[in-house]
Amino acid sequence: MALDQLKLEVLWNRLIATVNEQAAALMRTSFTSIVREAGDLSAGVFDRRGRMVAQAVTGTPGHINAMATCMHHLLGAYPVDTLNEGDVLITNDPWMTAGQLNDITIVTPVFKNGRCVGFFGNCCHALDIGGRGLSADSREIFEEGLQIPILKLYDAGKPNETLYALLKANVRTPEEVMGDLHSQVVGNEVGARQLLAFMADFGLDDIEEVADAIVERSEAAMRDRIAALPDGTYGFEMMTDGFDTPIKLVCTVTIAGTELTVDYEGTSDAVDRGINVALNYSAAYTTYGIKCAISPDIPNNEGSFRPVKVTAPLGSILNCQHPSPVAGRHLVGHFLPSLVFGALEEILPEKVMAASFDALWDSQVYGDRPEGGRFAYVWFAAGGVGAIHGRDGMSATAFPSAIAGIQSEMIEALVPIFIAKRELVADSGGAGRWRGGLAQSFTLGVRGGKPFTFSGLYDRMHHAAAGLAGGQPGAVGKITTRSGDPLRAKTRNTLPGDEEVTLELPGGGGYGNPHERPADSVRADVEAGYVSAERARSDYGVAIDPKSLAIDEAETARLRAAMAAA
Repeated sequence: MALDQLKLEVLWNRLIATVNEQAAALMRTSFTSIVREAGDLSAGVFDRRGRMVAQAVTGTPGHINAMATCMHHLLGAYPVDTLNEGDVLITNDPWMTAGQLNDITIVTPVFKNGRCVGFFGNCCHALDIGGRGLSADSREIFEEGLQIPILKLYDAGKPNETLYALLKANVRTPEEVMGDLHSQVVGNEVGARQLLAFMADFGLDDIEEVADAIVERSEAAMRDRIAALPDGTYGFEMMTDGFDTPIKLVCTVTIAGTELTVDYEGTSDAVDRGINVALNYSAAYTTYGIKCAISPDIPNNEGSFRPVKVTAPLGSILNCQHPSPVAGRHLVGHFLPSLVFGALEEILPEKVMAASFDALWDSQVYGDRPEGGRFAYVWFAAGGVGAIHGRDGMSATAFPSAIAGIQSEMIEALVPIFIAKRELVADSGGAGRWRGGLAQSFTLGVRGGKPFTFSGLYDRMHHAAAGLAGGQPGAVGKITTRSGDPLRAKTRNTLPGDEEVTLELPGGGGYGNPHERPADSVRADVEAGYVSAERARSDYGVAIDPKSLAIDEAETARLRAAMAAA
């Protein structure tokens, strides 16, 4: 068929609707709030060559971008012409998919008239995968849970009962984990039905010609954006908390014509704890950072990936090797977009954000239910996002993971956890012409009075999110207990039944000179409780009466003049 611009736009929008329906079906049938409410998933459609053509609007970069790479591994194990209608493939290999064992990828081939015409794939975070649970204190991947090589979950429509039995016997929450596997299969089936209806409506035997047009146009558009940037080499580095010692991340971006390379030479070596990152996960968040900066409007598919190359030294923390532990890989991988933004600030100062809290705070609690039986629950929380030229950072918002928060009421309805307090943290956003996003704080405990296990994958407790262009850093995160007993992040902690834990997440970095922020904007922040009157004076040079909220114009002029002189 002749693909003019108008027809291609119609076909593209129909494809997007198809993958959105796939993702919606997955979320609506999910057994866990991780998928249903938080949206920790990805969904996409691939042509018969394994090229990602389109993705759902719901999804995380670590899942969708890594799944694009995973397809080539799956087709290496099961070539397209060996697959049968009714087959479903599965794996959670961190070096092929989303970088940790909890993220399970399911791929289903789509057949028309006996021929495979494409694939639907999705990746979801399983509530549990066995092993030590959600912590970073493992010494190797064998402690982190069940490893699933590339296998058939269904063979010509027949379920692999042996694999189902093995999975069920090795997880703490078999009902939820098995339920979500079925939801993943159903999501792909819904996508397949929609694709076949789409092909029938437009008289298509396959989607290869449509895929070629989408991929080629996406690649050309991405190359045009890169070509518009000045050739050169641009670098940046930052420190993160690490496990026992801080981790150094070093990024060098090289632009040459229509190609862009991101290299992580100089980054710390892999460590013997579970914060290492497989290269495919590093590449996923690196390409996401690049696209956010230069091409957020270009479709995310095989074509837009081609002009960007990501390299990291073999054996470094961003290119670890099996059997390195990787359960907390996001505690390093989520920093890569901010690292890329720092490198590109020199040439795109108004297109990149200050650093955010970056690494999603993942919490797991498991113990005994008051009425009997065991429970295990995982949820995610977000701190402050970095500010950008022209806009304050968002508060309590997950960047770069794009995972939604879960309502306190939902947590309390599902498991015997109670949230005693949840609020934004004043003064946690870095000061700037545009203020960094605020962190959130919440206090939690477990009903029933029985000891429970608490595990938290947290970072930025010692290394704050830096500001850009003169902006100040955000606040660091904290963990405290009602009893005052110390609580270490990234490990499992057994706590008495009456203990309560307070998490105070990190804030986002500010952008631009704080003394240039309009006094009325500072007053609005004080009125909203985002900034204290004391910090309005010390950080912004604005004298505000905390009761009347009146601005002392003369004192403000004096403070800002003194700050400018200093």
